Amino acid sequence: MERLIEVIFNGLPVESGLLMAGMSLASSFITASMGIGGGVLLLAVMASLFPPLALIPVHGVIQLGSNAFRAVLMLAHAQWRVVATFAAGSVLGVVIGGSVAVRLEPAVVQIGIGAFVLWSVFRTPPAWLAKAGGLTGLASSFLTMFFGATGPFVANYVKSLTLPRQAHVGTHAVLMTIQHSLKSLTFGFLGFAFGPWAGFILLMIAMGFLGTVLGKRVLMRLDDRQFRRALNLALVLISARLIWRGASTLLAG
Repeated sequence: MERLIEVIFNGLPVESGLLMAGMSLASSFITASMGIGGGVLLLAVMASLFPPLALIPVHGVIQLGSNAFRAVLMLAHAQWRVVATFAAGSVLGVVIGGSVAVRLEPAVVQIGIGAFVLWSVFRTPPAWLAKAGGLTGLASSFLTMFFGATGPFVANYVKSLTLPRQAHVGTHAVLMTIQHSLKSLTFGFLGFAFGPWAGFILLMIAMGFLGTVLGKRVLMRLDDRQFRRALNLALVLISARLIWRGASTLLAG
C-alpha cells in the first residue's frame, strides 16, 4: 500500500495529493458548468503545493484529460470552422514558445491577461476579435508555454462569438484540448519526464472526469441569460485574482 501511494504521488505528501485531487474534481465541475475558471483555480492550488519545475507540464496534461473528456461530451455543439483557424495559429504559437530561451515574466503575463479579460467583460468585444481565431490560437498557445492556464484568454475569444451556452462550452473545450495537446507534446520533445508523474496525472484526470459529468448536468439546467451572467462573474473574479497576484509579485520583487 505504501509503495502504491509512493508511485501515485511521486514523493508528494499524501494530504497535498488528495487535496489537489479534490480540486481537480471541483475545477472540472466549474469549467463544465460555467465554461471557464477551473484551469486557473487548479493551477493556483497546485502552484502552492507542487514542485515549480513540474507544475506547468503536469498541469497541462491534467487539463488535456479534463478538456478532452468535456470535448467528447459536447462534440456535437463545437463550431468546427472556429476550431480550424484556432488550431493553425496554435501550432505556430507552441513552436515559437518552445524555442524562446528567455522566459516571460509570469507576473506581467498574469496582469496582461487579467486586464484584457476584464475589459472584455465591461466593454463589448470588438467585431474583429470574432474573426481572429488564428491570432488568438497563436498568442494563447505561446503564452501557455510560460503561464499554464490561458483558458480565460481563449474564453474571451469564444465569448465574442456570442454562441449559445452549449456551443460555447463545446467549442471552448475543443480549442483547449488542441492547445494542451500541443503543449504537452512540446514539453515532452523538450525533455520533460512525465513518467514519474503518471499515477498522479491519472488520478487527477479521473477526478476531473467525475467533475465534468456533474458539471454538464448543471449546464443543461441553465438558460442562456443565466449562463452569460455566471460566465461574466467567473471572468471578473478570475481576472481580479490574476491582476492581484501579478501585481503583488512585482511589488514584492
